[in-house]
Amino acid sequence: MLKRRLISIAVGVGALVGASMTYAEEPYIPLISKGFQHQFWQAVKSGAEQSAKEHNVRITFEGPETEAMVDKQIDMLSAALAKKPQALGIAALDSKAAIPLLKRAQSSKIPVIAFDSGVDSDIPLTTCATDNLAAAALAADKMAEMIGNSGEVGVIVHDQTSRTGVDRRDGFLNQMKSKHPNVKIVSVQYGGGDHLKSAEIAKAMIQANPNIKGIFGANEGSAEGAAIGVKESGKKLVLIGYDSGKEQKEDIMSGLMAGAITQNPVGIGKCVVDSAVLALKGQKLPKKVDTGFYWYDKTNMTDPKIAAVLYD
Repeated sequence: MLKRRLISIAVGVGALVGASMTYAEEPYIPLISKGFQHQFWQAVKSGAEQSAKEHNVRITFEGPETEAMVDKQIDMLSAALAKKPQALGIAALDSKAAIPLLKRAQSSKIPVIAFDSGVDSDIPLTTCATDNLAAAALAADKMAEMIGNSGEVGVIVHDQTSRTGVDRRDGFLNQMKSKHPNVKIVSVQYGGGDHLKSAEIAKAMIQANPNIKGIFGANEGSAEGAAIGVKESGKKLVLIGYDSGKEQKEDIMSGLMAGAITQNPVGIGKCVVDSAVLALKGQKLPKKVDTGFYWYDKTNMTDPKIAAVLYD
């Protein structure tokens, strides 16, 4: 297998140079994700494992059972630091709660790489993530186009504490306000990324707003749940999601969901480990690495460029 030299095809942060690691054992890099229940995180894990194999480093990848378990994630982060890793990757559920532990990592000279969801601090040397503001703005444009640029729309977001939750919510809302003023956002609700809770939210949203024309689900669980709720309600409306996964792809092919934004989760995983390796070699990193996003629907899902970033 040819050794890849770039952080990812999409980001090109610079070539890795040949200097070998000076650790007695393989460098250990724990990655603490926001969760484990979504296929998105399994794809991130896959990319991280690919990079770890290429660079001969040892990683672990774990996250709490649900993306509502901030305290559980903090416990995982604390346990990871107790093992004295050479570097650390974190996708924070709460953009502020992790900062005290990250300060401890910084004082111990452990390079911190943020991924998917950043923190409100300059401690991470870089953040490997989608430009969520721009991606959600594109989702808003697609929604507005599909409902004739006017009408009522609801939004289901996974949380209001993580950077991804805040940016996807604000990117969608701000784009509607500035570019599509005749579209009215009638409700913004938070389902914790849980598909069952999000389904109940969608049904309640539809019942409370009989003229609603569309719903935006801001992550995999939110979108899958919204699709369940829409189907059970019998309402025909425009449903737009975020991420991919088996259920979302099936819903798009069936016409239940109009389309979605896909990230590049394998690329995010590779970027985290590649960036950590660069940091351990003393190389300077960009503050952010945009790992890219695409709009997909049933007209372009087989396009090789799109198919490469969809996951099951």
